[in-house]
Amino acid sequence: MADVAAALAELLGPDRVTPGEEVGDDDTHDECLTATPVRPAALVRPRSTGEVATVLRFAHDERIPVTARGSGTGLSGAAVPHPDGILVAFDRMDAICEIDVDNHTATVQPGLTLARLDEALAPHGLTYPVFPGEYSASLGGNVATNAGGMRAVKYGVTRHQVLGLEAVLAGGEVIRTGGKYVKATTGYDLTQLIVGSEGTLALVTEATLRLHPRLGHQATVLAPFRTLEEVTRAVPKIIGAGHAPMILEYIDMLTMAATTAFVGLDLGVPAEVTEAALAYLVIVLEQTTEDRLAEDTEALARHLADLGAIDVYVLPPGAAAALIDAREKAFWVAKANHADDIVDVVVPRAQIPVFMEEVAALAQRHGAWIAGCGHAGDGNVHLSVFQPDPEVRHRVLRELFETGMRLGGAISAEHGLGTAKRDHFLALEQPAKIELMRRIKAAFDPHGILNPGKVL
Repeated sequence: MADVAAALAELLGPDRVTPGEEVGDDDTHDECLTATPVRPAALVRPRSTGEVATVLRFAHDERIPVTARGSGTGLSGAAVPHPDGILVAFDRMDAICEIDVDNHTATVQPGLTLARLDEALAPHGLTYPVFPGEYSASLGGNVATNAGGMRAVKYGVTRHQVLGLEAVLAGGEVIRTGGKYVKATTGYDLTQLIVGSEGTLALVTEATLRLHPRLGHQATVLAPFRTLEEVTRAVPKIIGAGHAPMILEYIDMLTMAATTAFVGLDLGVPAEVTEAALAYLVIVLEQTTEDRLAEDTEALARHLADLGAIDVYVLPPGAAAALIDAREKAFWVAKANHADDIVDVVVPRAQIPVFMEEVAALAQRHGAWIAGCGHAGDGNVHLSVFQPDPEVRHRVLRELFETGMRLGGAISAEHGLGTAKRDHFLALEQPAKIELMRRIKAAFDPHGILNPGKVL
C-alpha cells in the first residue's frame, strides 16, 4: 500500500495523494446500507484530466484496481474502493467549464455538485432538471449511476440530459463523445454506453448537459386516498389526461407519518382524513404564468376527485416546499428507523398495483415489513425492507426483484447495482446479455482494473 501511494506521489506530487492508512472514514463507503467500508491503498484527488490519465496509465501498467468517487451519496456500494486499489476522488475537479445560453447546455467537471450548478444557472433562467433527492450529489456520480429522482416523470433521467462526455479509458487514453447537439447517427453511441456504467468502463472528466427553461410558477397538490390500489391505479390516468406533472409521487401512510414527523411538518390535514387515508399522491405542476397554473391546478383537482381522492389540498408554498423536502429525506427516515435495506425496483407504471399486491404477499410470507414511496409517474418504487435475518432478507429481495422483472421491469431504476444488487442481477438476467456485457467491459478495460466487483 505504501509503495502505491509513494509511486503516485512521485507522478502527481504529494499534495494529490493520501496513503491508505491516512484515508478518512468518509471515503471508505457510500450510503449503501449493506456495503462494508473499505480503505484503499491510496486516495488520489486529481485536478485535471491529464492527472486522471496519468493515474490510469499507472494503474493499467501495474494492474491496480481503480474506483471513482463523487460525493459518496450513492446507495449501491459502487463507490466503495478496493483494498489494494486506488480511489480517485473528484471533489477538486468541480468547475463549470461553460454555460452556453444559446445552445441550452452546460459543460461541467465531475466533482461539481447539483447545488452549485443550480445556483449558477438560476440567473440565466435555466435549470438542470435531474434531482435525485440530494443536492450535494455530484454530476459525475449522477452520470455514473444514471441518477433519476422525482422530476423524471417530466424530464427523464440523467441519460436524457447528457449530450457528450470527456472520459479517460483504462489505459489512460482520453476520448470525447457527443457534443452540443441533440441527435446524431454516427457510429455507436459511446456517451450512452458510459452513462450508468458505475465507473466500470471509463472515468468521466467532463459532461455536456442539456438545460431547460426554468418555469417560474409551481403548485403542489396533496391527494389522500383510502387505499394504495386507488393511488396506483390513478397514476396512469393522470398521465394520460395530459396534466404533465413535474413530480408525481406516491407515499404510503406509514412513510408519510414517519417522514413528516422526521422534519416536524404539519400539513394541516384534518384528523378524520389522515385516519381514513392509507396512501397519498403528491403532484407538482409548473407553468409560465400564474393564470395558466391556476387553470391546470383546478383541472387536476377535479380529476383527482373523480378518481376517488378523499379530498384535494393545494398546499401553501412553504408547506409545499417542506413536503417535497421531507419526501427527499425518505432515505434518511428509513435509515433512522433501522431499515435493513432499501431498493428501487422499476416496473411499467400501469403494473404498480399488481407489483405492490405481490410485494405485500411476499413480505407476509417471509415475516418482513416493507414500507414505501416512489416516483409513481415513471413506475419507480422505493421500498424500505425491514428483515434483520440476512438469509431471509436475501430471499425476500430475490423474490421482489423476480416479481418486478416478471412484470416487465428491472432490478434498479436509479440507484444502480454496485455490489448490493450485483448477485441478484447476475442470477436473474439473461445469460446472453451478461456475456455481451462482459465482452463490452473487456473491450473498454482489458485488464479489469476499473471498479472490479461492481455490476459484473
